[in-house]
Amino acid sequence: MRQKKVTELGLLLLTGLVLMNGYLAVSLANHQFSYSNFSITVILPAFWIFTSMIIRRRFFCADPVLLPLAVFLASIGLTLILRLRPDLFIQQAIWLAAGLLAFIVTAISFRQAEDIAKYKYLCGIIGIILLLITITFGVDIGGNKNWIVLGPIRVQPSEFAKLLIIVFLAAYLSERRQLLTYATRHYGPLILPHPRFIAPLLALWALTMAMLIVQRDLGSALLYFGTTVIMTYMASGKWGYVVLALGLFFTGSTVCYYLFPHVQVRIDIWLNPWADPSGRSYQIVQSLFALGSGGVLGSGLTFGHPNSIPEVHTDFIFAAIGEELGLAGTAAVIMAYILIVYRAFRTALASQIPFTMLLAGGLGVLTALQVFIIIGGVTKFLPLTGITLPLISYGGSSMVSSFILLGMLFAISEATSTQ
Repeated sequence: MRQKKVTELGLLLLTGLVLMNGYLAVSLANHQFSYSNFSITVILPAFWIFTSMIIRRRFFCADPVLLPLAVFLASIGLTLILRLRPDLFIQQAIWLAAGLLAFIVTAISFRQAEDIAKYKYLCGIIGIILLLITITFGVDIGGNKNWIVLGPIRVQPSEFAKLLIIVFLAAYLSERRQLLTYATRHYGPLILPHPRFIAPLLALWALTMAMLIVQRDLGSALLYFGTTVIMTYMASGKWGYVVLALGLFFTGSTVCYYLFPHVQVRIDIWLNPWADPSGRSYQIVQSLFALGSGGVLGSGLTFGHPNSIPEVHTDFIFAAIGEELGLAGTAAVIMAYILIVYRAFRTALASQIPFTMLLAGGLGVLTALQVFIIIGGVTKFLPLTGITLPLISYGGSSMVSSFILLGMLFAISEATSTQ
């Protein structure tokens, strides 16, 4: 137990050095050193070490790697925000502090995670309401209608809705895993349970189609539906659900492509960005040039030209990492995400309770899909999406929701270590 605490504190100290080194590299190269900003790079590591000390009073056996990995990625993000948009550095630091507080609250709340399963329908209803509010009252920013503006604050409800829906799915599927596994109805080559048992899954499919049509948010549609399908497979072990789901999604996407011009634009840009490199495809073309010019070690912080990419601090921050930190920097970031996903699956496999097993696995799938979708869009492997790179891209909703997710995993890992 003591060894885990020491390991966690040591890793947190190293991430603090990463943040301070990044700040000094950027500020001194730009001749913009500020004692007020430098004090933030000192206070934040102290804050996340304090977070570790507070949380370890209640959690003795929880995963010691999750928090250091999170603040390592957040440190990379803060450094890039300072490089790309210095005016947003303090705001992002505040959101990081808020995320650490959310981590503490969530970890304590999920100490008895199985009790949360009793409120599965409440979680599901609130999650769907958040999505419907966004669809109805959302503001179009950057081509996606997934923001709610409350005075000076912009909130992205889908970042929190996805966590509530994951909780609902984990509880619902864990209760009905036998019905899903021992299906009795034949639909051609597929064997599925009674329609009422898969009705929530069909409802989520309809919701993702609405997000694709109304919100123009291909990324979130892929994220929600992909997570639902994989969690269903995790609960049942039946490939029939995957085949049915993929058929529904591609059928709906094909119809949307022919009916809605904004879907056609996204797909056409993906298939051939060179047809209009200075117009509709400008973002992805500049992203490919940035990644191509980075090489193995990159141009170095402040020595590249990532600001030529529109919205580089949000959707395309991975391209900035590729240009200025090179293959080494992008590999380090991807490895950090892989470790988070690995620890999530490890926690899921160690759990003896179906609900916590599916919840930890679902959170791992959610993280992996989000990273895959955004990096795939930036590298032109997938169509462009409007989702953020967790913990790195600028955005308060994304930062706080990511730490909530990690707080849930942290609490589950404590419970599984004592089983």
